[in-house]
Amino acid sequence: MQTEKVIDHIVNWLRDYAINANCKGFVIGVSGGIDSAVTSTLCAKTGLSLLCVEMPIHQGANQVTRADEHIKWLMRNFDNVNRVPVNLTSVFDSLVAALPKVANEEDRFMSLANTRARLRMTTLYYFAALKGYLVAGTGNKVEDFGIGFYTKYGDGGVDLSPIADLLKTEVYELGKVLGVNQDIMEAAPTDGLWGDHRTDEDQIGASYPELEWAMTMDDQGKTANDFSDREKTVFEIYKRYNSVNKHKMIPIPICEIPDSLKATTYP
Repeated sequence: MQTEKVIDHIVNWLRDYAINANCKGFVIGVSGGIDSAVTSTLCAKTGLSLLCVEMPIHQGANQVTRADEHIKWLMRNFDNVNRVPVNLTSVFDSLVAALPKVANEEDRFMSLANTRARLRMTTLYYFAALKGYLVAGTGNKVEDFGIGFYTKYGDGGVDLSPIADLLKTEVYELGKVLGVNQDIMEAAPTDGLWGDHRTDEDQIGASYPELEWAMTMDDQGKTANDFSDREKTVFEIYKRYNSVNKHKMIPIPICEIPDSLKATTYP
């Protein structure tokens, strides 16, 4: 990959899109992970205003520290970057307390994890509307179009997606050239929705390089029967996520009414 040219291409695309949309800049949630670090740096390089929002919800201290250090690095290197901390922990806890109890608390564990992402989306759009900015998404190609590993109307609710055509390994290539902090480059990817130390690989059961391989094999029309051992396991994991999360990756279904049922007779 011609990494430096890819960086220039994305930066120019971001700048042109914002200018054509009559928007003043970008707002992004910075999590301490590689995707938000790379995306925020690309936005900063446009020269347009960038607001970095920190939105911890029972967040692990290491994630908070990485996000903090990255924003400090951005502000040292780009004079168009500002930050705002919004601790959503009490908001999340109040919502949990207001929701009806369930017999088994484990049953709503996933719903509450996704609720964190949706609270963050709401917060980002508050600032976007306030300042006339665009919400920049941080999803990569495997997450957005391979396994659907994001929250619908959460981190999937954005105005534009600068790195959604890049594989995770390619995002790391950009991070290296951009000079992203080494602790972010070396940190295990995590969605940060659980309040513990579980990684994306812990949840999915496969690493991003493995998933990228499976995505390529699927595009080539391969099936699980073409593989054995670990390759077969990884391919089946990929296909399972791709199938169950398909609703995130296709347009919202619309019930189309036959013309014969809508025909209006005019006098």
